[in-house]
Amino acid sequence: MEQRVIRKEVVVNASQKEVWNAWTSSEGTKLFFAPEANIKLSVGGSYELFFDLDAPVGSRGGEGLKVLSYLPMEMLSFEWNAPPQFPEVREGSLTWVVVQFSACDRKQVSVKLTHLGWREGEEWAKVYQYFKNAWDIVLGRLEYIYSGGTIDWNNPYRPPQGKTYEVRYARRPVPKFTHR
Repeated sequence: MEQRVIRKEVVVNASQKEVWNAWTSSEGTKLFFAPEANIKLSVGGSYELFFDLDAPVGSRGGEGLKVLSYLPMEMLSFEWNAPPQFPEVREGSLTWVVVQFSACDRKQVSVKLTHLGWREGEEWAKVYQYFKNAWDIVLGRLEYIYSGGTIDWNNPYRPPQGKTYEVRYARRPVPKFTHR
């Protein structure tokens, strides 16, 4: 059976350092990811994002999640959980996200996001579809803030309908060899 994986990519008009800081600090994630955050960049440190500040503790978003690993300026991985509306998956079942950063030039950086750890089942399939869409919103907001926009969390920006950030693999031509 083929493993389900979500892969997304966006090129952002910013330096690698700016985008790294946006993903790895509480202040940075509040620019594009969530209205509140608690991030401690260390292995085992907190990677918590709070989307619904009025919800009861335990239902506000990515609570109790941790940084799994990082390579400064190049890669960050963290635990991730399902939203509260999917209790079967949310309770005790974590997935993980890997974000890779690579400079295209001094003014642009490629951000590749891979979401792994999916299990089988009807509710897992719904959560997978949810995140296929949700990561487009997150990456769209990241792109938006580095194009001069700001996020108002009372009326947050959503990328245009149908815009996706799927990784597109370019087909490389097969080299032709000649024997002499």
